[in-house]
Formats: sequence, C-alpha cells, structure tokens
Amino acid sequence: MAKIAIIGAGSLGFSKRLTIDILTYKNLEDTHFALVDTDPERLEYAVKIMEKILKDSGFKNASYSASTDRKEVLKDTDYIISSILVGGYDAIKKEIDIPMKYGVDQCIGDTLGPGGIMRCLRTLPHLAGLARDVMELCPEAFILNYTNPVSMLCWGMSKAVPDIKLVGLCHSVQGTSGEWAKRLGYDLSEIDYECGGINHQSWFIKFERNGEDLLPRIRELAVDPEIWLGDTSRMEYVKHFGYPVTESSGHNSEYSAWFRKRPELVKQYCPSREDGEGWNGRSGYIKELYDRPDWKKQMLEAAESKEPVKFERSLEYGSRIINALQGNEPIMINGSVENKNIIDNLPQGCCVEVPCTVDKKGIKPQRIGSLPVHLAAINRTQINVQELAVEAALKADPEIVFQAMALDPLTAAVCSLDQIRAMTIELLKAHQEYIPEFKGKSLAKKPVLIDTSAEKIEEHIDPGEIFSV
Repeated sequence: MAKIAIIGAGSLGFSKRLTIDILTYKNLEDTHFALVDTDPERLEYAVKIMEKILKDSGFKNASYSASTDRKEVLKDTDYIISSILVGGYDAIKKEIDIPMKYGVDQCIGDTLGPGGIMRCLRTLPHLAGLARDVMELCPEAFILNYTNPVSMLCWGMSKAVPDIKLVGLCHSVQGTSGEWAKRLGYDLSEIDYECGGINHQSWFIKFERNGEDLLPRIRELAVDPEIWLGDTSRMEYVKHFGYPVTESSGHNSEYSAWFRKRPELVKQYCPSREDGEGWNGRSGYIKELYDRPDWKKQMLEAAESKEPVKFERSLEYGSRIINALQGNEPIMINGSVENKNIIDNLPQGCCVEVPCTVDKKGIKPQRIGSLPVHLAAINRTQINVQELAVEAALKADPEIVFQAMALDPLTAAVCSLDQIRAMTIELLKAHQEYIPEFKGKSLAKKPVLIDTSAEKIEEHIDPGEIFSV
C-alpha cells in the first residue's frame, strides 16, 4: 500500500485531479490518501470530494484520512504532493496591483517579477518547514512539488534540507510538445525531443521524427500569422532565437524586458483574444483565475454530483511518477531538480528542468551538457532573480528582496532604482501578515537625489525624501 499525503488538499480542483489520476492505476487501488489543509472548511469539502471519488472508483481497499496538521500524517508516508497557496486572492491582488502603479504590468506573476518574488517570500518558509518535517518523520519519502514558483521553491527547499528527495513538476513540457506535434501534423508519439532549461523557460533543443530535424519547419511556422497571433511572445522567441520555449505566451511575456514595458507593447504582443481567453498576456489575468467567490458552491457540486467520476488520466506527471516508483512501468518525465553537473552553462546548485528517468530505484536526471549559449544566457536572467529571492526568503532580509526586484528584467525595464525601492517597501508592508519572518524588519529608505522636474517620481515617493539637484 502506498501512502500519499496531499498538502493543500483544499484546492478547488487540483487535488481532485491528482487523486483520480492515481486511481486510474489498478496497482494503486489500495492507496491511502492523507489530506492536509490548514483551512478546516476547505478540508471538509476536500473530504466530501474524496468520499465521492473513492465510492465511484469501486476500490474497496483505498482509504483516506484528513488533518490540518501535516505532522500528524507524515509518519510512514511514501509520497508528498505539494500544492499550496499562501495568502490566497488577497495576496495575489496586492502583488499584481501595487507593481502596476509603478508601470510593472504582469499577466500571471507566479514565476518571476514582483509577483513571483513575493510568492517565494510567503511560501518558501512553509515548504522548507515541510522538508524538515519529512526528514524527521519519513526521510525516504519523495516530495512532488507543484507549487509555484517551482524553481525558486525547489531551490530553496534543497538549500534548506540538502538530502531531501524532491522533484518540481509542471505540465508545460507535455503541453508545448503536443502543440508543436499537432502544428506539424503528427502525433506526439512519433516525435523524439529533448527539452532542457528552467521551469516555464525550457528549450526544445531537439525535435525530430524518424531522424528528421523538425526545427527548421518549426521556425517557418512561427512566422505564420495565424499561429503567431495566437501565441505571440513564444513565436517571437522562435523567430529571433531559433528554438521553441515552454509555457504560454502570457507567462513568457513577463520573463523579459521585451514585451510588457510600455502599454503599446502589451497591446501589440499580448493582444486580448476574440474568444475572451487571456493566456496570451492580458494584464492582471491571474486575478480573474483566483477571484472565486463561489468556490464553496463549486466544491459542493463536485462532491454531490450525480454524474459518476470519469477515471481518465490527465497529462500531469504525478500519478505516473508514483506508479513507476512503486516498481511498475518506468517512465521518462521532465522535472525540476538541483543542477548537479546536468546543464554545464547554468549555475551549479540552481534548479533546472530536464528529462528524468523514473523507476523503482528513484528519479534520475539526465545530463544535458551545454545549452546553446544564447539560450543559457536568457535562462540566467531568471536564475539571478531566483537566487536572490531564495536568499531573501531564507534569511528574511528586506534588502535582498529589493535586490531581487531590481534585477528582474521586466521591473528594471520600467522602473528606476528609486522607484523599485519604493515599490518593494509598499509590497513588503502590504504582505506583512503573510511573511511573519519579516516582522520588525523594514527596507531602508534612501534619499532621492534627482531633478524632480525631469522625472515624474513624486507620485510614488514621498516628496519630503527627495533632494533636488
């Protein structure tokens, strides 16, 4: 019997999805699911949904338990699935709206930028604590982390607890490879590809069918107006840099200085789609995703639905990994792991996303070697920010938070250092209830030595602190 702890079980749909995926394997029909959520009300709804799933599965040996305290359930646990959100919609709204006042226009903000940095600050202490608990109570267990920002959090967990068995997971490699196979007119099963880099910015450095290199055809398709208009910033990457990149254009547009630094650029490269979907980069789109006042109704409907649960496996890697680690069918995944001589031209110790083999012996990353130099350089602009955000979270140091913000490519393209410092002060103050490690600490204010007639800065910085020259 496998024991699986789902940390953040009260999510609106994700824990349900993974539970169904796991129960599609007959070899896992005796799984015990330990549901954990710090919100008792959400946990109660999660239990109702779990009962519905187990009833419809027909697996009489499957079972569950529930707790608001993870330490109660971790003993003898084999696998921990982490999918948590600290601060909820309130925190998300603040980390999107405050930077927008300064001109930093984010779409999703869960990976890099001010939003990604603030998510790291409020989430890493919880996941580092989880890693320590795992080493104390179930040191052989594997942590499967789905929580964003994946790279920052996995890097921070590995740094806090070096011996932890950890992999960061995302579906962007599966999704992007499938998209390109379809555009080329093939089934993904026909494609041989290699993808490496960092989470949400991995590169397809090989894409072949029967030995034929398909990258030249991909480069031609990238400038097809119909394809370009539906996936703008990613197609710009292929057009100018020659290689497909993972994640949606909405996410991708935030990771550089090229697409969102002026309103007219957002309009050009992140246009709203006619069908109303906003993954192409609509400003503040994540607020639409997380503003869920009817979440109770939705969870209750899932629990009380008369329709039987459909046990169809999704693209998510989680169930496949657990099945393989249990000694069943080995698989190849793309996972986020510590860079230990895997990608030579990315910093050792950072978090890289690479192909990994999974079987009963564990999760083994595959060596990539060196990425094309320009692709590694693009990755490093993110990695610089990630490293500082991790340090800031582990040390609870406001000055390092500012340094991370200052090196973020989008923020730096829009703001001066004075403005970034003012924005960071405002963000830390607005999030203080979610980052108790920073209690009693504040980012030092600095004198602003500028000609205020030449730069409109008073709107965001106290004029009393400005020394005109």
